[in-house]
Amino acid sequence: MRRPNPAAARRGARLAVVLLCAAAWAGPPAVADRPAEAPADLDRRAVERIEHPPLGLPAMPLPAHNPPTAAKVRLGRKLFLDRRLSANGSLSCAMCHVPEQGFTVNELATAVGFAGKSLPRNAPALYNAGYSRLLFHDGREPSLDLQPFDVFLNPAEMAMPSLGALVAAVARLPDYAEPFAAAFGEGGGSGQAISVQHVGDALGTYMRSLASADSPFDRWRYGGDPGALSPAARRGFALFTGRAGCARCHTVGDDDALLTDGAFHDTGIAVATDRRRRAATPVRVELAPGVFTTVERRVLATVGDPRPVDLGRFAVTQEPADRWRFRTPSLRNVALTAPYMHDGSLATLRDVVAYYDAGGAAHPGLDRRLAPLDLDAGEIDDLVAFLVSLTGSNVAELTADARSEAVGNPGG
Repeated sequence: MRRPNPAAARRGARLAVVLLCAAAWAGPPAVADRPAEAPADLDRRAVERIEHPPLGLPAMPLPAHNPPTAAKVRLGRKLFLDRRLSANGSLSCAMCHVPEQGFTVNELATAVGFAGKSLPRNAPALYNAGYSRLLFHDGREPSLDLQPFDVFLNPAEMAMPSLGALVAAVARLPDYAEPFAAAFGEGGGSGQAISVQHVGDALGTYMRSLASADSPFDRWRYGGDPGALSPAARRGFALFTGRAGCARCHTVGDDDALLTDGAFHDTGIAVATDRRRRAATPVRVELAPGVFTTVERRVLATVGDPRPVDLGRFAVTQEPADRWRFRTPSLRNVALTAPYMHDGSLATLRDVVAYYDAGGAAHPGLDRRLAPLDLDAGEIDDLVAFLVSLTGSNVAELTADARSEAVGNPGG
């Protein structure tokens, strides 16, 4: 019997990390061929999505100071794609919220940040971000127009040293003078078109344009089309709103459905992840597509920084009752946004349903609404079919819209 080679295992673990980072940083896959639209038409349609959201969504709340305009959408899209707004010119918003991957990252449980750092949480999908009262998994930011600055200044993400440095970096780029003037006027009402507020307002406007619905479920429930939803998905919806209890947190209204209560719950995922990391069992690591190896946890721990325990909402409120609680995500387009949970620890929708079927990870703080469901295989299939039916009709349009903008470093 061959003796284990710890050095080889360490090399394999490091290779896995390098390959996964390369996958996340690679250029975007090609968008399916579709007729090219004029930029003005794309911008107009984006504003229409904000002002008249697709079937199944309520009216979008808009800040009084920042009404949507086509010029703001165009500028926000450009900022979203631009790597030059990170400290070393390597990262853009779109590299952790990849348009072709559900505005998240599908290859990695958690995204890759500045200088190759593995971030502690899964990149939240940005579909319907305009409806979120609190942003990030822990809800630390109440304003969509201010949310980008957390990312710009985070040393593990885009690592800009200060707000002033960010604005100065934008102002030095000659291709931004005209878009800012178009969006906010030569002085923007504040004496300077390129300002912190206007960077945030433009990005917030673009993110609000990512409204996505008119799914098969919406056409069935809100559009009066009885044939829009498959029999399996209809059975899944009955479970979702009935015995499985999913709709208690992923709410569905009579006239529209955000599929989230916007609240914070302890589903046991953080506890389960912490227990798994403490266990001595080896880890199966994918070195390349379809190529796996097994690495001992103590060896894997030598790669990168140790992961701190993630206490969720508690880090924001300091309330003991908020330990392990995370924001309920919307389930719209959920079939496109794997992996799942705040830490990306569940790879597929079937894994998610199986986790809740088992009642979560038992511990004193677990949300009292969670309990074993005793679903059979057919019922799990039906729930997954319902979740797949939540994919909006305009996903390809949003992807093509995102990639329509030319910036100083293509492939943002």
